[in-house]
Amino acid sequence: MAAALFPIHDDDKPQLVGIARLAAQGDHVRDGHNVEYFTLPVRSLLNKCSSPRMPFTWTINPYRGCEFACKYCYARYTHEFMELRDPLAFERLIFVKQHAAWLLEQELRKIDPADEIALGTATDPYQPIERRAQITRSLLEVFARRRGYHLGIVTKSTLIARDIDLLTEIARHNTLTVHLTITTPDTELARLLEPRAPRPDLRFQAVRRLREAGIRTGILCCPLLPGITDTQKALNEMARRAAAVGANFLAANPLFLKPCSRPTYLSFVREHFPALEEDYAARFAHADFAAPPYRRKLATMVEAARRLHGLSQRPRDELTSQMVSAARIPPMSVGRDRQQSLFA
Repeated sequence: MAAALFPIHDDDKPQLVGIARLAAQGDHVRDGHNVEYFTLPVRSLLNKCSSPRMPFTWTINPYRGCEFACKYCYARYTHEFMELRDPLAFERLIFVKQHAAWLLEQELRKIDPADEIALGTATDPYQPIERRAQITRSLLEVFARRRGYHLGIVTKSTLIARDIDLLTEIARHNTLTVHLTITTPDTELARLLEPRAPRPDLRFQAVRRLREAGIRTGILCCPLLPGITDTQKALNEMARRAAAVGANFLAANPLFLKPCSRPTYLSFVREHFPALEEDYAARFAHADFAAPPYRRKLATMVEAARRLHGLSQRPRDELTSQMVSAARIPPMSVGRDRQQSLFA
């Protein structure tokens, strides 16, 4: 059972505090396939981003943990705050934040509407439990009643198309940008990398549906994987498909590996791309992030792919929420406008 991933605490060990204590007190709500869901009582929904290099001020993650189980996911460390240190816990123990819409209503009254708000910076707001829990939809209902806010959403899920009615209403009176992450158009590779995420072709269709509804939507081809998806041919194909579905923009950034994600991702490489194992060991021997020369090379390739398919020329406000670029990795500058490229 996934709940076996919960830490066992006895009288001889320190008592749980903070978010770890709240997680331990959560109620079990249902089971999925190798996944269990729990309620999480929280006192706040908006998280203040204090780093001056971040282009957004507030973040929202309706869930803790993510069932999509992406091999490269940097956010696995967030479960460690709840004393859940097994990397698998992040994808098998999913916490549903309680009273989220009510909390958002209260907190929006206290912030500047001009502040950027990023929805989905650590865990996907449209992961499978959202079909039943509808926490993300309840938050969009709050934004649909507001005016003058700046909201960015990032997801891998086609479920976002369910909420086109609310997204359209939000965009009418606020600034909204939707980011669909499509790491690769190769279905077989995507299934290995992102076991529980929707197929790439379905994500492209979701982009088309959002654009047909008039919603500003772009594709994040992230992360670019050394030796696997970081070729000009692959980027050109992604740009071609992005243009074919009417995407407003295409952005990409290289893979980075935090300590929490290295075991999972490198195990994937060892199993499916053993010839690359030595290369990855060298690349990430002393740093989590890609080396500057490699980043610059990819920036040039991404820009070439965008120009080839007419995606490089876009309005200066195309990505009003530059949420993704600085949240996960240092920005990789591409193009001639003020936009920064985005992360996965």
